[in-house]
Amino acid sequence: MSKNVVIVGAGVAGVNAATKLIDNNFDGKITIIDMGKDPYLRPYEEVMTGFLGAGGWSDGKLTYHTAIGGHLSKYTGEEKAMELMDQVIENFKRFHPKPEEVQCSNPVAEPDFIKPYFGLRLFPVWHVGTDYLHEIGKNWYDFLVDNGVEFHWETKVTDIHFHQKLVETDNIKLRFPYDTLIFGVGKSGIDFGKKLAEQYDLPTEPKPVQIGVRFEAPQKHFQKLIDISYDFKLYRKYEDKGVSLRSFCTNNNAAYVAVEETYGDISYNGHAKKDESFRNDMTNFGILMEIQDIKNPFEWSRKVVKKYQREGTGMYYSPSRTPSITSENKPISTIQVDTTHPIFKGMQPYFSYIWDFIEDMKKIFPTLKDDWGIYIPEVKYLSPEPLVNYNDLSLTNYNNVHFAGDALSARGITVAGSQGIYIAESILN
Repeated sequence: MSKNVVIVGAGVAGVNAATKLIDNNFDGKITIIDMGKDPYLRPYEEVMTGFLGAGGWSDGKLTYHTAIGGHLSKYTGEEKAMELMDQVIENFKRFHPKPEEVQCSNPVAEPDFIKPYFGLRLFPVWHVGTDYLHEIGKNWYDFLVDNGVEFHWETKVTDIHFHQKLVETDNIKLRFPYDTLIFGVGKSGIDFGKKLAEQYDLPTEPKPVQIGVRFEAPQKHFQKLIDISYDFKLYRKYEDKGVSLRSFCTNNNAAYVAVEETYGDISYNGHAKKDESFRNDMTNFGILMEIQDIKNPFEWSRKVVKKYQREGTGMYYSPSRTPSITSENKPISTIQVDTTHPIFKGMQPYFSYIWDFIEDMKKIFPTLKDDWGIYIPEVKYLSPEPLVNYNDLSLTNYNNVHFAGDALSARGITVAGSQGIYIAESILN
């Protein structure tokens, strides 16, 4: 059994892995290294780094289906994937100050009114509540510290020597030998994962571009669909063009657009709070476009994101509205433009697909009209995914190095946490 486990990244994958090890009386050393801050010091707006990563700090919707958020069942099989998801959900309930408020929505019927224009993916979602995530984070962190997990905060991993089994950081005094390494970086570490793949010539599987906008409008326009599926997923495919679109990460009732900073550039996401005091009767969701066959998709996405930067922030367009405020009652960081020309130009020739998506939403939600706005861009950076062994998510060339979370294209809280638990089980076995 491994006696020295080092986890790079204190996101959902790494935290669930450490929890699984502790719950099963692992008698070795567990070290977690992260660029961000612990949950007591991490400010709300610091979305990308820190305890529980991005989704575990600012989202709080746990999808409960193997077709959403990454290809977990590809590695584990359907039955095992659902078992792992159950464990992740139970962990969020376990450290939740009010676990009875964690509720599951489970739509079962696709409404006829959307069928001429969109498909609708239906699946269960557990709703934790964004405003509870920080308390969950503190409770969870205390549990890990009390059980001997050693954390190193505001520490950037600069190199990993797979042959010497050694992690180097930006602090020359902090070098970590390991028996087993879990590489669980989030979106902010994708660039570093790509560097390791090139450095060690790791076999990889290319990933498509995923880029789009964060759409925002008064909730009343979408209520008839929200009543059927709270976290609705509208989708459309243009197979002959290698393009598909989907709405995702839908936030309602107390819904706020969130600013993210990755690689120094601004993009947008969203979250929803549970507390009625935050209610603003708004809805926001991503309209994300997946584009196949783009050469160097990671670099292409970075270039497109840079085209949408204005005065150190992103862009906003609306036919009638102005940008909203954050849940802290501050203006959302964005520059409003009065024409769609720079938006179409920045994503040529692909933004027309998003525009058509919006135009068709106006047909099935007739009260929507021009009462909406978009924050540009929203992006999911997916570097080429390293090939791993299916039984434990270890690299095919280095069986003591395991990839998890966004480093393995998890794209969701539940899948990332499941991957961490799956790796921990292999360590215990």
